[in-house]
Amino acid sequence: MKWLKLPRSVALLLTVFLTFVSFSFIAAFVSNSVRELAVNAPAYEQKVTELVDLTLAWLPIEGAVVKEKIIAPFREISTGTVSNVLRALTSQLASIVSRSFLVFMFVLFLLVGGSGKPMQPRSGVWLEIEGRVKRYVIVKGLLSATTGSLVGLTLWALDVDLAFVFGLLAFLLNIIPSIGSIIATLLPLPMVLVSPETSPLAATMAIVIPGTIQMLIGSVIEPTVMGESLDLHPVTVLMSLIFWGMLWGIIGALLAVPMTAVMKILLDRLEPTKPFAEMMAGRLHSTVDGT
Repeated sequence: MKWLKLPRSVALLLTVFLTFVSFSFIAAFVSNSVRELAVNAPAYEQKVTELVDLTLAWLPIEGAVVKEKIIAPFREISTGTVSNVLRALTSQLASIVSRSFLVFMFVLFLLVGGSGKPMQPRSGVWLEIEGRVKRYVIVKGLLSATTGSLVGLTLWALDVDLAFVFGLLAFLLNIIPSIGSIIATLLPLPMVLVSPETSPLAATMAIVIPGTIQMLIGSVIEPTVMGESLDLHPVTVLMSLIFWGMLWGIIGALLAVPMTAVMKILLDRLEPTKPFAEMMAGRLHSTVDGT
């Protein structure tokens, strides 16, 4: 809000209002999509049953009695599958919303508890931290929004149910490096398979096109635009995702890379801890030479 030149109290109120409106819009949108999914649950369950029957029909099993004994448990699993998915989805969404709200309240208290005095110009390590993290957040946010929009529009054009929900999830998951794009690509697969109105060609395109979008943006455009701004090795990024994800869940996974980048910059500024910073960047040869 600094560019609007608003008083601190007005900027805080406006931030709270915009955040509340955004959360309300997303919650209403997702709730409406889940409700639509619940209405169409019988059709999806019928499609699941057909897929199970089709798959088991290909199995080289002799004897009607034996085949029926094998098929029966799978039919029982397919019955109520969508209802179980709905319950799990609702639970996960509630968990994500509650964690996000908790993080927002924590940040809000930090802002309210600030001194309110004009901040002194930063220099040295703090200027480097601010520059790298700000560049990462802006570039990652724009590319993730672009990916989510393209994925959502592609699935909508192919008449896939919950297309824009998958687009929203692609936006959120792409903030998580490496793992997020893979999960975002595979998430629509169950819906594509059980949707009764999706043709085989559309189902194939619904997987191939979003996967291509993810690959182009994540593997070509993002490294070109972002460069080596964070100076972190992919293994370091993966380990940070595992650690912060286990500690704070999805919120930890979202914040893992910026926090690890800050840690690496701080370690790089101190001579005794510089080898650890080099190790986080993947420069093991310089670490060995320095010992």
